[in-house]
Amino acid sequence: MTHPLIAQLTLEEKASLVSGASFWTTRDIERVGIQGATLTDGPHGVRMQTGNADHLGLNAAHPATAFPTAASLGSSWDPALVEEIGRALGEESRSLDVDVLLGPGVNIKRSPLCGRNFEYFSEDPLVAGALGSAWVKGVQSRGVGASLKHYAANNQETDRMRVSAQVDERSLREIYFPAFEKTVTSSQPATVMCSYNRVNGVFASQNHWLLTDVLRGDWGFEGYVVSDWGAVVDPVAALAAGLDLEMPSSGERGPSAIVDAVHDGSLEESLLDLAVSRVLTTHDRLRATRTPASSVENTTEQHHQLARRAAAAGSVLLTNEGGLLPLSASEGGRIAVIGEFARTPRYQGAGSSHINPTRLDSALDAIRAATSRAVAYEPGFTLDGEFSPELQEAAVGAARAADVVVVFLGLPDAQESEGFDRTHINLPPVQTGLLEALSAVSQKIVVVLSNGSVVALDGVREHARAVLEMWLGGQASGTAAADILFGTAEPQGRLAETVPVRLQDTPAYLNWPGSDREVVYGERVYVGYRWYDTIDRDVAFPFGHGLGYTTFSFTDASVTVPDPTVAAATVEVTVTNTGDRAGAEVVQVYVADPVAGVDRPAHELRAFAKVHLAAGESRQVTLDLDERAFAYWSKTGWLVEPGEFVVEIGASSRDIRHRAWITLDIDLPTPELDTDSTFEEFEAHPQGSKVLEEFLAGQGEGAAMFRDPESRKLLASIPMTAMLSFTGEPDVQGTLNSLLEKTRA
Repeated sequence: MTHPLIAQLTLEEKASLVSGASFWTTRDIERVGIQGATLTDGPHGVRMQTGNADHLGLNAAHPATAFPTAASLGSSWDPALVEEIGRALGEESRSLDVDVLLGPGVNIKRSPLCGRNFEYFSEDPLVAGALGSAWVKGVQSRGVGASLKHYAANNQETDRMRVSAQVDERSLREIYFPAFEKTVTSSQPATVMCSYNRVNGVFASQNHWLLTDVLRGDWGFEGYVVSDWGAVVDPVAALAAGLDLEMPSSGERGPSAIVDAVHDGSLEESLLDLAVSRVLTTHDRLRATRTPASSVENTTEQHHQLARRAAAAGSVLLTNEGGLLPLSASEGGRIAVIGEFARTPRYQGAGSSHINPTRLDSALDAIRAATSRAVAYEPGFTLDGEFSPELQEAAVGAARAADVVVVFLGLPDAQESEGFDRTHINLPPVQTGLLEALSAVSQKIVVVLSNGSVVALDGVREHARAVLEMWLGGQASGTAAADILFGTAEPQGRLAETVPVRLQDTPAYLNWPGSDREVVYGERVYVGYRWYDTIDRDVAFPFGHGLGYTTFSFTDASVTVPDPTVAAATVEVTVTNTGDRAGAEVVQVYVADPVAGVDRPAHELRAFAKVHLAAGESRQVTLDLDERAFAYWSKTGWLVEPGEFVVEIGASSRDIRHRAWITLDIDLPTPELDTDSTFEEFEAHPQGSKVLEEFLAGQGEGAAMFRDPESRKLLASIPMTAMLSFTGEPDVQGTLNSLLEKTRA
């Protein structure tokens, strides 16, 4: 639909509206009442910069709540919580006059080395899509637009401005697209942000297949496409491909090129009109649904407490030998708190998502406030990674005199950020060395981790009885850690990414980060647990794993197929809290297709639900599996094959509590034969087999070899072009075309 103001705009004015006015704003055209919009970074807080703008967060920004990063929220497996955070982000955006908040990031964690993994939810597209959709719904409920990013196949920082992700369509459709698809179809974000990289040789900013055919044609996207900041290489090609707004301002470079292209006929003006209409219509729609703005001061405490609750919800208790946690707040001896992170929180990632928090809680202060027990503190190490014998000796002394030792370890800011990737997944040696020294004097050690992506835990599990993963948990993560340590909050998180034993075990290891400006996605659909579980490789902790302070049973499990001719099923299971305190469990449903026309992972997550239960409480959980739960991407689109499927109900990808075998009697679409089809494919085709038999009947004795059972095995995979040549056919191509026409008659 053409926006009503289009007819009143000059060509030059229209061209100006598809390029930013400044680093963060779009253009005004006062004479017709067009008001520019303000876009600013998220996704973990509102980064509204003051003074001169820069994209990497080096300059000051207005105070805003620093919510847990997506790495933490992903581990919550809680769409309702993420939507609540989205509403809070929308409220803070309104108070700062922000029109579009740049988030969420739903890219898949292809490798733990990606420097921006803290901004992404999961290695699994179902989890990422469910949480991304919830985030968008929450933000846009306040009349603030979201910007779904980074579309597409943007899974590394190395050479990110020009690298070409060489990835097959099946992997795109099954792994890298679904989170975008789900968020678009469920929540209709105001904008989608294209990524910097090329996809199969074509820059995402000017990739017509990505921006128009798939995003709008297949998924029905209604908003506008904005470039990542500086991602536009050719403004005219980008506009023609379906990109609507170049950010930031390119001065007159972009608008002038577009005007010239319209004048010389290389760009249809109607495409420019369409882009302008999308931008204006989206901004009009947002302004029409805005809620009243409240001051930041009125929401500061409320949002801080939400951030605190969210940090606990995303924390993952990896181990808890002997029930060491929770600690008593009133009984027991001295607690030694060790580690610089206890007093200098690592709570967010570096780069464009960097937030100036409204306040910042340290775990050390929170621990001292939460307990009447004596608390000693020693930093143990410095964040620059240099070994200090004095600091380590003091920490060991404090541990020796304590009843229990709580050690805060993690990755310093300098080791993970937007703009570069990690080269390993190890904790700094100064930290693991300290932990080993502490274990020599104490058998009651708790490790609390702060990191944006997974770290190898060899050297940690051996020396600690409990390991608590806090991720980068936002400005209240210090208090949230204390809440969990003393049991006033439950560690509710479950891993949304596998923790490998070694970097060498990871699926993309041999294809990371590419070379010669290309990165090959050679692992195809085998990302994360799909890889580890299919090849049965040992992992440190599996996808979906997480402990709590209570226990749960799964009983009365069933899988119902209402109509076997329709690819749909209903899963039911009763979840009971068998412990003595309230807690939360995540019911995970996986589907396996043991016999398929293509190679498929051992199983794939197809549904989940987070269940909060009081002690002793039971609840029946019902989860629906739709057609996509059984489908794979084929040459003809999404395909469900008839036959047996296995539906698994579990608490992680390797903690399967119940299995059910179901049979689907789906009508399999008849594939169309083509010039590359084999002898076997002709034989298996309903019409092709008849055409083939008629042809062989006319070959006389020459058809004998094609009827011999042993010969037919050899001929099975031979293309019909070669088979026809064996018969001495003078016009192989003509004969084949004739046979193909008969199969379609």
